[in-house]
Amino acid sequence: MNKDENTNLDKEWIVPGGTHSYWIDTTPDTDFPPLQEGIEVDTVIIGGGIVGITAATLLKEAGQTVAIVDMNKIVKSVTGHSTAKVTSLHALIYQQLLRHFSKDDVRRYGDANQSAIDRIESFVTAKSIDCDFARTPAFTYTESEKNLSSIKKEVEAAQEVGLPASYVETSPLPFEILGAVRFENQAKFHPRKYLLALAQEIPGNGSYIFENTRALHINEGDPCYVSTDKGEIRGKHVILATHFPFYDKGLFFSRLYPHYAYALGVRIAEEVPEGLYYSMDGEHHSIRNQPTGNGPLLIIGGGNHKTGQGGNTLAFYKSIEKYARERFDIKSIDYYWSTEDYDTADRMPYIGKSPRSEHVYLATGFGGWGMTNGTLSAMIISDLILERPNPWSSLFNPSRVDVVASGRAFVAGGVNILKQYASSLLVPTHAHSLADIPKGAGMKVLINKKEIAAYKDEEGTVTAISPVCTHLSCIVNWNNAEKTWDCPCHGSRYDRQGEVIHGPALKNLPHEDVE
Repeated sequence: MNKDENTNLDKEWIVPGGTHSYWIDTTPDTDFPPLQEGIEVDTVIIGGGIVGITAATLLKEAGQTVAIVDMNKIVKSVTGHSTAKVTSLHALIYQQLLRHFSKDDVRRYGDANQSAIDRIESFVTAKSIDCDFARTPAFTYTESEKNLSSIKKEVEAAQEVGLPASYVETSPLPFEILGAVRFENQAKFHPRKYLLALAQEIPGNGSYIFENTRALHINEGDPCYVSTDKGEIRGKHVILATHFPFYDKGLFFSRLYPHYAYALGVRIAEEVPEGLYYSMDGEHHSIRNQPTGNGPLLIIGGGNHKTGQGGNTLAFYKSIEKYARERFDIKSIDYYWSTEDYDTADRMPYIGKSPRSEHVYLATGFGGWGMTNGTLSAMIISDLILERPNPWSSLFNPSRVDVVASGRAFVAGGVNILKQYASSLLVPTHAHSLADIPKGAGMKVLINKKEIAAYKDEEGTVTAISPVCTHLSCIVNWNNAEKTWDCPCHGSRYDRQGEVIHGPALKNLPHEDVE
């Protein structure tokens, strides 16, 4: 892409007011302290999203002391950018799982996710949490004849494993569908209101939450030692609730597929439909409503692509807007945000004891369904730590051998990664000089025969950093929607200053001298 094309795209597709999540925008910021001195607890939990906070709550209620460590602020990363659909209806997963797992195993997957919904509701009820929790039906729908048979097969598969599924040809949506899977008694909520209420009960009596504290390494033993940029924490157990397990003894970088998606928060003129919706057509749009003080907000998602390989990512917001305007009478678009998640080869998340570890546990690979799978992860891991029986733990074991037949897409993913490394050897540049970079944009440029990644702010100040991902040396790409540098190989993300936002990378991109 030449300079003029890039400049025009950034101006044409600009997101008004920048990107920000509704969940974060409508809840107070947190102010938990960073770690200041070494401490010891029963369990150290790295990551303050739905997995970490739920696990901490369950363990503390069981009498353990816990410490949550978050590199930034809690519930501001992946969980804070969810569409927050609390459902066991995960697109068309049950027919896919039945191809490779026994009916009993697939039944356990569904039962586990249904139990996660109940777990959330029980916390909401017992603790009187005001988080807009409500039971509602969920739909996987199609407007296309070519996807109708898959919809019908999913109904049969879900019914076969005992889930509350039915086939319908109408829905509360204000546009026609050809058919849908409908699950009864699913749920929705405000994830930050819910999790911040749980988090308030964690500090005290030997338990802690530490923000702005980056975990760097784990030395396993009895106890384990978690090294951070602020000091060391000791614990008998460690939970990696970090979206990607940076302490990667299971080679998860080769077993997880990172993908990226987008969402709009819109106001519509007509009545806002009830329910949770996921489309099997095109960009796989999702739809759900959310009550607000100014009337209901409609959250519409879509735009899935591999992290770091989205090209002009601003165009995905425009595509979702086009989809929304064709189906709803849009009064305003109030929010834009995006998120990242990981798929596993066999579609089952990895939850449990880390491979070749005795006291380290992890949860990852939620496939875009983190509200139930994240809650489920906390339930399984807390039971394992407390040595209580759990009916689902063996199914999600991170040390399992992935089903070979379902790994074909991951062979293609491996080829894709090799192509990214190969293309980086060609030193692709998108600007001839720093002067060619538009204000508010990031581009790669060759300076003194060395490629750098450069961002120019609105005042014209340039931040120059190395484009080489600190995880496994892939070359990062500019995400012009979020103004981040994203790794197209394994999903690491960095802000415009080169600081790590998401792993597996642990180290920031080093700054380059371009004067």
